Amino acid sequence: MPAPAAPPGRIAPLEIDPEEFRRLGHALVDRIASLVASLPDRPVTPGEPPARIREVLGGGSLPAAGTDPGPLLERAADLLAEHSLYNGHPRFFGYVTAGPAPVGILGELLAAAVNPNVGAWGLSPVASEVEAQTVRWIAEMIGFPAGCGGLLVSGGTAANVVGLLAARRARAGWDVRTEGLRGGPPLTLYASPEVHTWLKKAADLHGFGTDAVREVAADADGRLDVAALRRTLEADAAGGARPLAVVASAGTVSTGTVDPIGALADLCRERGIWLHVDGAYGGLAAVLPDAPDDLKALSRADSVAVDPHKWLYSPLDAGCALVRDSAHLPAAFSYRPPYYRFEDEERAGGTNYYEHGMENSRSFRALKVWLALQHAGRDGYARMIGDDVALARALFEAVSRHAELEARTRHLSIATFRYVPPRLAGRRAESREELNELNAELLARLQQGGEAYVSNAVAGGDFLLRACIVNFRTALADVEALPGIVVRLGRQLEQERGGAGAG
Repeated sequence: MPAPAAPPGRIAPLEIDPEEFRRLGHALVDRIASLVASLPDRPVTPGEPPARIREVLGGGSLPAAGTDPGPLLERAADLLAEHSLYNGHPRFFGYVTAGPAPVGILGELLAAAVNPNVGAWGLSPVASEVEAQTVRWIAEMIGFPAGCGGLLVSGGTAANVVGLLAARRARAGWDVRTEGLRGGPPLTLYASPEVHTWLKKAADLHGFGTDAVREVAADADGRLDVAALRRTLEADAAGGARPLAVVASAGTVSTGTVDPIGALADLCRERGIWLHVDGAYGGLAAVLPDAPDDLKALSRADSVAVDPHKWLYSPLDAGCALVRDSAHLPAAFSYRPPYYRFEDEERAGGTNYYEHGMENSRSFRALKVWLALQHAGRDGYARMIGDDVALARALFEAVSRHAELEARTRHLSIATFRYVPPRLAGRRAESREELNELNAELLARLQQGGEAYVSNAVAGGDFLLRACIVNFRTALADVEALPGIVVRLGRQLEQERGGAGAG
């Protein structure tokens, strides 16, 4: 059968003429602006089960014929408006995901329109330079050397993995890229029990094995114990292992604790071990004039991970990996296949980012971050981050004043607490299991109810409610409303469970 002839002119089903595109775009931007303005009057989430969402979407097969884009966009806007959890809502206190800055929303549209592949400089000249400038500005914000290497990635896990793989190549002591981990003694990694799960995931996926992760004891405040770390390092080295990297947390997931990064930097330098700081959440608080010394000490690390989609209020997704010596990135990731011919741009000073990380094809994540950094400026970010910290302090104080709530921890912009009904107030230790069950049920009710959204932490065996504020739209009235919501729902649960102290 002969091949079909190439059409002399194409009518592509996906094309939209400029006037129609303009009309649809204006209508969609109007809809988005109205949606963002309406967030305080909406529930944080509709709390619907998966079956309901599938019902709304409808079943059936992929349609054979296409549909006009206007109705498609209207339906998509309706679906997202009525069936989403809004992390931009001023009473979203759940996970560390910020509400998106408006200039970042517009930046995403512009980036998608140009659609550069920021893997090679020749494919993305201005986008590559915007990314390089964005990385430099983020480094400056947190006091990291501005001449460092770095790149934008999908989020904290990816940024942390970049730092870990740079450490593996730089400090293994043999050609680990060629020989793999079999080329030398076991490589070991060190962190407190509060470290984010990315570390075990990375140890698993990259061949270290989860047993390579040594969980070093934390002190009473949940910070990695430096003396215990020293003992563990010495024991491992004496046993034939090769300590590779210490992972410090600049803002742990559960409570926002900052490890003693300055002392860890001293110990790592003494022993020739790579220091990586997981600052995905808290690292950017180093911009605060009154940031604690341990947070400012992340400037001494070999690598740092931060997340613009957390405390730079960028739309998802945007993580940033920083490595003190820029040469460590191509040393860890560079491959030069014959079908890539981008060396001329590199010789002229351009950066081919596929040589610096795991991705070859890369989206223009930097534009939304670059725009927001200029829109707010360093002082604007310091003010917004400082306000988030102050609001968490106000929440902790409001919780402390309530007889039926027990305030537990506050670090950076995270406060933890739990509901304790009057009947259990005098016997909390012996009622731990009952209190844990009660607060777990309370969390589920809070997350489904839509009035406010929190997550959880576990500290000392106690199940706690956890509120994290990384939202420039959250105000004092929002945090002051949360204790009353929690107590009201807690009392309802007590009544349903037959508790004698509800009222």
